[in-house]
Amino acid sequence: MVDTLTPTERSARMARVRRTGTKPEQALRAVVRAVFGHRRRLIFDAVDLLGSPDLTVPSLRLAIFAHGCFWHSCPIHGRIPKSNRVFWTPKLAANVKRDRAVVRKLRKARWSVWTVWEHDLTAGHIRATTGRLFRQAERLKAMRRMVP
Repeated sequence: MVDTLTPTERSARMARVRRTGTKPEQALRAVVRAVFGHRRRLIFDAVDLLGSPDLTVPSLRLAIFAHGCFWHSCPIHGRIPKSNRVFWTPKLAANVKRDRAVVRKLRKARWSVWTVWEHDLTAGHIRATTGRLFRQAERLKAMRRMVP
């Protein structure tokens, strides 16, 4: 199937896709604030760190990514559009490959990496996600205390 939009229309639509300040990212910020409170310094959109994590907790060497289900090929909700598959298939595969490489490099640099999917930040899942991140944070804090 061919793209149903003209190149100009497609360009205008893609230009409206934001990199930061998205609803999932804002929800993630609220969850992370609930988990860590105001005791820890949080850096939003750490462009100076590999992969530009959506959130970092420098004192714990923690990088957190909020991945959109479409753009990062969520195993539950990810799908390739029916139109223009020739473009989207390699594009989305490259995103996944880049994500894996970024995680591998950050971990090699001794950073902990968390990925939170867009669907985990919806109203029906936010409470469970907060609880899961709280448990992960407790384990991470305990591990960081043990490492000199």
